[in-house]
Amino acid sequence: MLCGLRGCNLTMRNLLQQQQHSTNYNLYSNSSTVNENHHVVNKFCQRNEYPVSAARLSVQPVILCGGAGTRLWPLSRAGFPKQFLCLTGDQSLFQQAVQRLSELSADDLDLAKPLVVCNEDHRFLALEQLREIAAAPTALLLEPVARNTAAALSLAALAAMETAAGTDAILVVAPSDHAVADVAAFTQAMQSAIREAAKNSIVILGVKPDRPETGYGYIHASSNGVLPAPTGESLVVEAFVEKPDLATAQTYLVDGNYFWNAGMFVLKASVWMAALEVFRPDIATATRLAWATRTTDQSFVRPGKAEFAAVPSESVDYAVMERCPGSQFPIRMVPLTAGWSDLGAWDAVWQIAHKDAAGNASVGDVMISAGQHNLVHATSRLVSLVGVDNLVVIETADAVLVADRGRAQEVKVIVETLRAQSR
Repeated sequence: MLCGLRGCNLTMRNLLQQQQHSTNYNLYSNSSTVNENHHVVNKFCQRNEYPVSAARLSVQPVILCGGAGTRLWPLSRAGFPKQFLCLTGDQSLFQQAVQRLSELSADDLDLAKPLVVCNEDHRFLALEQLREIAAAPTALLLEPVARNTAAALSLAALAAMETAAGTDAILVVAPSDHAVADVAAFTQAMQSAIREAAKNSIVILGVKPDRPETGYGYIHASSNGVLPAPTGESLVVEAFVEKPDLATAQTYLVDGNYFWNAGMFVLKASVWMAALEVFRPDIATATRLAWATRTTDQSFVRPGKAEFAAVPSESVDYAVMERCPGSQFPIRMVPLTAGWSDLGAWDAVWQIAHKDAAGNASVGDVMISAGQHNLVHATSRLVSLVGVDNLVVIETADAVLVADRGRAQEVKVIVETLRAQSR
């Protein structure tokens, strides 16, 4: 298992085997090929302008794998970020995301192999973890620099539009670093979203909140005054709301019309590009240019380096989604109740972790006496706690984090300081 919690790294032998045995998924015949042997290894205006097919729907899973996971330092590092760690179970978050999307097939859904968008530096790590779960990708789209999720989704849309054999593929877009407890409920919600997206809607998944959370953005949705919505029914998205303060989050919880924005989207590739052309034509134009200058090496597809670096950096939400309500692009939401977490900080890891009778969660060689509600992870030595509560203690070979669990988001301050000091 190539998993961060076990301290594993790609060995020279693994890289050589990966170079020798990598399956050739060169699906882009108009691209030039780059030899890596020197390495160790339209406009859319109305809903009815797009035909709605009665045949099996072509579904293209897309895994966005470019996150840095800085709030989970010191386990998550630039060279081995959060999505490649095993934080829940024996598989990495990335592997779990791939396997969740691989279970979306149905009688009316024709599921393609996943498109993975990741950083150039993580290409072999991603490919190795895919092999561990026997998941052959359609391609790995390699970003030379991070340009946020709008550019990443655009690369996937352009790739899908070329590889879907003339069909307008429905993209199922999910981050690589989230956790889902109830996979069956996730599958049901995603399949409902796919069928709604076939009608040319943009569809997002909204998590029904179970607490007044201030760390998430919210979706304000309605079902024509009927709440709760019938099972499987999509809701109209009224607006996107920024992360609230605690008092506002409490009113959202009571209201019942507000849902956590889970950052998962389902829409046709052509619809995404059409909406991007309307709302952010600069991103659309720059990404098309980067795609036109791409090169291909087996399963790796690289957009033009200089061209991609020139793409404006923007999120999917800010570039398109938040502009859709009330526009010519219908946007709907499918409620998700599946034990979802973005694992955005150590407190979120504690919340989903297995705990003892005192509410302590631990990994590794850990001893806790007279302490409650702590999260302790020991990588290379014994870690002991006595008489303390609500702490996060993360021990690695070269760094130790001790933090108040309620202030776990502030780990980013330490990371920013380390980065400024070039450490």
